[in-house]
Amino acid sequence: MEGKAIKYGDNVDTDVIIPARFLNTSDPKELASHCMEDIDKDFKNKVKPGDIMIAGYNFGCGSSREHAPIAIKESGISCVIAKSFARIFYRNAINIGLPILECPDAASAIEDGDMVSVDLETGIIKDITKGIEFKSQPFPEFIKKIIECGGLINYVKEKVV
Repeated sequence: MEGKAIKYGDNVDTDVIIPARFLNTSDPKELASHCMEDIDKDFKNKVKPGDIMIAGYNFGCGSSREHAPIAIKESGISCVIAKSFARIFYRNAINIGLPILECPDAASAIEDGDMVSVDLETGIIKDITKGIEFKSQPFPEFIKKIIECGGLINYVKEKVV
């Protein structure tokens, strides 16, 4: 995957990712239309399909709602790279098929607007703009399969059939 970096700081909680006042719907497109709006009013206008979100420590802290990774994925973000993730957000992201990678060095060095590529097979993250490369831990095979299937529900359906 390859896209432009959209960068945020530490402790971005799920109430900022998708504010609670918009949780009266489970429609992914409606959720995406309000993604990040309390921290970045222009997010929905600047994000393009394939862009990569970069964040600091403890990304996705707060409530356990799956709406947050759904809103991010539906907005067009192809991957989130952070210094660290709140554990429940991490699992919710995998469950809905949103690739997320913990890589503190990449999250520190990549700047807003840099072009970034990610190889989920190898865990290689490249800041194309700066010509530098980082190594994150690639996912185990079963998690790769969940992401390839578009989430846990699709993965289970495939296994049952």
